[in-house]
Amino acid sequence: MKAALYWLILFNLWILSSLANSIELPSASEPSALGAAIAKETDRRNLGFTDTKSHMEMILTNQNGDVSSRRLRMNTLENKNIEDGDWNLIVFDEPRDIKGAALLTYAHILDPDDQWFFLPALKRVKRISSTNKSGPFMGSEFAFEDFSSQEVGKYSYTWFRDEPCGDRTCHVVQRKPLYKYSGYTRMVAWTETTDYQLVKVDFYDRKNELLKTLTLSEYRLYLEKYWRAHDLYMVNHVSNKTTRLKWTDYEFQTGLTEKDFSQNSLKRTR
Repeated sequence: MKAALYWLILFNLWILSSLANSIELPSASEPSALGAAIAKETDRRNLGFTDTKSHMEMILTNQNGDVSSRRLRMNTLENKNIEDGDWNLIVFDEPRDIKGAALLTYAHILDPDDQWFFLPALKRVKRISSTNKSGPFMGSEFAFEDFSSQEVGKYSYTWFRDEPCGDRTCHVVQRKPLYKYSGYTRMVAWTETTDYQLVKVDFYDRKNELLKTLTLSEYRLYLEKYWRAHDLYMVNHVSNKTTRLKWTDYEFQTGLTEKDFSQNSLKRTR
């Protein structure tokens, strides 16, 4: 009897959990509203993380197959102002010649993101121009704007279709940047329909031609709520170069504050 009651309680908890995570999406006859709703649901499931610390290896492969690697760490602070974006700090630890180089980003919605870059060799903080966010970040296939927080309000959305992606189903949604000076005319994103996490993104350049494809995999769940991809693989279809980001050591709610994301903090990253 006790065993039956135990399983009944577990079943009820599962039902409640499923209902909490289920959402009612707009009809496919409203592709713009449906696309926006999918983006908002992805964002909603990441709210409340407060802050994170993580480490990554950046693996660069050129068109000849030559490989080089770099080691970085990344801190993120969730912005309490829901009308604005999150803050990110990326610091290079290896190789030695770029150790201490750091990128600080204050993401915004439609206003240009604020970004500052610190190079130890120059011993000064340089502001990244809002018109230069499409340039490659430290020789990788990721642009400066790719490392900015992808806030929902930065884009307009159009749902294209649902289709199989691996052993799951994905929403396929086009998003067009609404902010000035983006290096992309549009992106097409595949978001799986169970946990609402990105699986793949195609990036189209200013000529509306396919430029890059990002594939996200090896997702892991933290604090029973927050999914994080541990493998991000970017392919540049024009240069035939690739960059892989291998993430490790995620920590949540570590006590980071705004003081840890100041311009002065860039010079103390070592």
